[in-house]
Amino acid sequence: MDRTRWRTRFRWLIEYIALRVLICLIHLTPPASVQQLARTLSWFVSDVLKFRRKVIHDNLLSIYPDLSAERLHHLTRDTWFHLIQTAFQIVVVGRKIHDTNWRNYVYIRDQRLMTERLIDYRPLVVVTGHFGNFEMGGYVMGLLGMPSHAVARTLDNPYLDSFLNEFRSSRGQKLLPKDGSAHTIQSVLDQGGMLGVLADQHAGNKGCWVEFLGRPAACHKAVALFTLTGKAPMMVSYCKQLAKPMQFEIGCCGVADPWELPDDLRDVRALTQWYNDRLAEAIYAEPAQYWWVHRRWKDQPKRGRVHARAAA
Repeated sequence: MDRTRWRTRFRWLIEYIALRVLICLIHLTPPASVQQLARTLSWFVSDVLKFRRKVIHDNLLSIYPDLSAERLHHLTRDTWFHLIQTAFQIVVVGRKIHDTNWRNYVYIRDQRLMTERLIDYRPLVVVTGHFGNFEMGGYVMGLLGMPSHAVARTLDNPYLDSFLNEFRSSRGQKLLPKDGSAHTIQSVLDQGGMLGVLADQHAGNKGCWVEFLGRPAACHKAVALFTLTGKAPMMVSYCKQLAKPMQFEIGCCGVADPWELPDDLRDVRALTQWYNDRLAEAIYAEPAQYWWVHRRWKDQPKRGRVHARAAA
């Protein structure tokens, strides 16, 4: 092994050991103190280290151009607080939330609608984004006896990737890599399974260009094709943090059923725009819970490739 690869592996190991030490400290610390630690760390990362500040500011100002400097500062810090709090929640959820007490922590807003879709004999594509605590959403579905297959990017650090996948699979959720899983995905849908997709991932210039939060964004065409050609209903959902620690709301932003689709949604671009609009509604309601550190808008589309909306 050459020196560069050795250094990389050593850095990965140090990152993993640091994470495990932090996990031990979180388990030993009262919840109120953990909350305060998250706020302190968010201040340190946002105001002292200024980590990814340019990315966050560029994203926020492109969506909210009239933000005052004070509001921009608070949103930046709140973004980091949400991310750190999400990480802490993943650490403790296995000990706190189980099949006998989940109602103390989770409110399902659209319970009847979501239950009808989840127990349907047809396959289901659950679309969400880097919003709220989407990891908790998959965990709770598995806890309720409805595990899913989720398409996820493999982390660069194999030790952290293994740790996160252990959490994801603890309640039956199965992970599929972004690349090379087409055959497995088709098999899941053919068998009437549930597929979870983080649909706000950049798809490159050859993707389907629509508007997301008012900006051109490249989306993977396959998400819409699962519904249009695979006859799998699409449910846009979210899992967001409520005001109190370890309190969550799971909700449905909309359902696109291939048996009931209106004519104006029966093509890839229109359906892609539809689910992006549903995700945007949830984000506009709680902007601090979106992952503004996420590089959603990387490229600019070639001329004429963005869906032209009808005039209001």
